Amino acid sequence: MNILPGDVFLKGGTPGHCVIVTDMAVKPETGEKVFIATQSYMPAQDIHILKNPSNSDDDPWYPLDISNELVIPEWTFTANQVYRFADGADM
Repeated sequence: MNILPGDVFLKGGTPGHCVIVTDMAVKPETGEKVFIATQSYMPAQDIHILKNPSNSDDDPWYPLDISNELVIPEWTFTANQVYRFADGADM
């Protein structure tokens, strides 16, 4: 999966929800690519970093290879629910 900072996992509906990929890194000891996900609720005044429920040590980093699902504490997103804003350079 080709995820970049700024990408959005979006699940429509009532209620819907979205999670933003905020940062990426490479773990020096393994070379594994990981990312941080953030979210907010309405009103969007308090954005916070999500814990990765798969990590027992409260490590918030998610592996870039998430198979076909991103599982966050309260939601699950599929690979086809990742969106990227268009490059505004042509506007």
